[in-house]
Amino acid sequence: MVIRGRRGERTVAAEDFFLGPAIDITRMTVLQPNEILQSVRIPDTWAGADFYFEKVRDRNAWDFPLVNVASAMRVEDGVVQDCRISVGAVSPVPLRMDRCEELLRGKQISEDIATRIAELGVIGAKPLRHNGYKVPLMRNLIRRAIRGQAPV
Repeated sequence: MVIRGRRGERTVAAEDFFLGPAIDITRMTVLQPNEILQSVRIPDTWAGADFYFEKVRDRNAWDFPLVNVASAMRVEDGVVQDCRISVGAVSPVPLRMDRCEELLRGKQISEDIATRIAELGVIGAKPLRHNGYKVPLMRNLIRRAIRGQAPV
């Protein structure tokens, strides 16, 4: 993440950009006053990768997500060489699905693999009192991201 401010430019790893309430309840990102996110740099190792993003929301017009998913996959001969999967709107900060990524590497993408890894991705999810619906949404979005298929 490339940040521009009065004092110039600084770069922050994506994992360090967002702040959770345990770090600072008053801010969502590391941006300081008078700074702006200028650009996002994707490492060269991801050139040619397949990228996927999907957002589920209440209304078709612009709206905050109920849950969203983003993924990047490098696949050769149907086998996942490397991947990144993250979900949003299920935690105070975007949540990287490290365990799903680890299990997906070296696997051939199939409906069965996508379903099994998505099931594992929601293990331990703890919804709040009125948002239990997010768990199945998250599971389905992870599965769709692995399959790389947008909704019909």
